[in-house]
Amino acid sequence: MDTGDTAWVLTSAALVLLMTPGLALFYGGMVRAKSVLNMMMMSFGALALIGVLWVLYGYSLAFGDDVVGGLFGNPFDYFGLEGLMSDKSLVATIPSLAFVGFQAVFAIITVALISGAIADRARFGPWLVFAGIWATIVYFPVAHWVFAFDDTTGPGFTGGWVANKLGAIDFAGGTAVHINAGAAGLALALVLGKRVGWKRDPMRPHNLPLVMIGAGLLWFGWFGFNAGSALGANTLASVAWINTMGATAAAALGWLLIEKLRDGHATSLGAASGVVAGLVAITPSCSSVNPVGALILGFLAGILCALAVGLKFRFGFDDSLDVVGVHLVGGLWGTLAVGLLATASAPAGVDGLLFGGGLGQLGKQAVGAFSVLIFSFVVTYVLGLLIQKTIGFRLDEESEVEGIDGVEHAESAYDFATSGGGGRSLTGGHVTPSTQADAEARGVNA
Repeated sequence: MDTGDTAWVLTSAALVLLMTPGLALFYGGMVRAKSVLNMMMMSFGALALIGVLWVLYGYSLAFGDDVVGGLFGNPFDYFGLEGLMSDKSLVATIPSLAFVGFQAVFAIITVALISGAIADRARFGPWLVFAGIWATIVYFPVAHWVFAFDDTTGPGFTGGWVANKLGAIDFAGGTAVHINAGAAGLALALVLGKRVGWKRDPMRPHNLPLVMIGAGLLWFGWFGFNAGSALGANTLASVAWINTMGATAAAALGWLLIEKLRDGHATSLGAASGVVAGLVAITPSCSSVNPVGALILGFLAGILCALAVGLKFRFGFDDSLDVVGVHLVGGLWGTLAVGLLATASAPAGVDGLLFGGGLGQLGKQAVGAFSVLIFSFVVTYVLGLLIQKTIGFRLDEESEVEGIDGVEHAESAYDFATSGGGGRSLTGGHVTPSTQADAEARGVNA
């Protein structure tokens, strides 16, 4: 056991845990004022539920010894994390429980990411039912495919098929986290349908400072996400850290450039979205590209994702907060880019097509990416449909118009009635038709 490596992994786990509250702020600011608490509760609900399931059997399903064909681990190998508290129980140079904690927060945020696609219209109870089942039958097995390497926990251990048999590179979760969540978000958006008033009513973010704070916390925590995946305080972690910084900065510039050319304005929402797009894209590839390659990858990610978020209007699906345009598209680009921009001078030691490596690695990346995409989409669509047809996943129309926060949680994010004293309006005077209309346009009630 190496104490420096252990300290870094535990610190990284804490950084990644912070990303889920950061995501709650990011998503919460992007919805209307009447939905912000529900949006944030979907992230916090995932944090609570998946944290419990991971301890009970999730870690074992993902990192237990393979049961059949590299598809999932034995759920009873480490049920309740039995046998992992010994000083002799190690993964690489760190205690097994440090690795358990680090992987737990990946599972949590993957589930939370999906919620952005169904903002404003998903009931909280059925969301938790979905989250628990989805993590069990989709995320835990896919994590086994991608993250469980042979001999991870000792000689003779057999891991997942993507990591070992296919040989695709996904350093920190482009497939298992982002493509997985993006495909699931698309499936649920199709099952639940469009929000009331979609394309007709303004559905602008109600609090852009919250969005930018959330994006900043995501960027901060992502250094644990990527550099922590080295599982040590070493050169690999340093390369991942620098590539994460460079790609994210370049992606923000790419997104802002598209906004300026297309719309005439570079926006704060665009800057925050570009940051997330760059973080997503560099996640699978930060061990296999050099710093200049990371800049190119990130800049193109910002451009591609800025263009991709408009696909929902072209194809008619209501992906509320652009989970598809950012996480699915960004994850696909970052995963495939390994086969194009990887260089053997980077720690992964693989040359992509543009460095003379041929099409072999690109083919492996494509098989891994689209296998996860198809599996996640199909299973999620069926699961979402079953929940909708049985206990009801979507909020009824009247409650949706009234506001999901009050209906589902009996709370309101902002108590405007007391902010000015007595029964005065937002303007400090009596409510008039004009002040009421202005307030409603901003998603509040005068």
